[in-house]
This record gives sequence, C-alpha cells and structure tokens, in this order.
Amino acid sequence: MGGVTGWCAGVLFQKVGKLAALAVSGGFLLLHIANHSGCVQTAWKRVEKDVNKAKKMKKGANKEAPEINTTSEEAIEFIRQNIVIPSGFVGGFLLGLAS
Repeated sequence: MGGVTGWCAGVLFQKVGKLAALAVSGGFLLLHIANHSGCVQTAWKRVEKDVNKAKKMKKGANKEAPEINTTSEEAIEFIRQNIVIPSGFVGGFLLGLAS
C-alpha cells in the first residue's frame, strides 16, 4: 500500500516538478527583462529597512517554546511506532521519481 502510493506520488511530483521549474524560471526571466528595460524599480532603502527589521526579529526568536519540543517528541514517537508504511512510501516515491 505504501509503496504504490509512494510511486504514484513520485511520478506526480516528477511531472509537476518540471512544470513548476519551467514556471519559476520563466518568471525569473520575465522579471529580469522587466528590470533591464526599466519597468521595475527597486527601492533599496526599503529593502535594507526590512532586512534590518527581520534581523532584529530573528534575534528574539531563537528560543524555542516548550510546546514545540513536546510536539516534535510526539511526532518522533509516532514515526517510530509506524515505520513500515512510511518506509514503503519512501521507497515507492523514489521509484516513482526514477521512472
């Protein structure tokens, strides 16, 4: 069961991945052309202000909340108890990517 669903997900991921890569690269190309032609202007002062604000926020967010630790421990325990299905899924997913 896990292997079949993993294979289906892998094949789907492979097909959608190509389409997503094409869309993202095309978007970057169009953005570069628009920037080069002068259609897009970047407010570098605003970018710098936002980056500095994000740096300040990150300094205060380094401490993890205790509920995050318990949630991660519960997730690890769940994975340990149900290792058969995820391992089959991962194997099928890798086969789906390869096909």
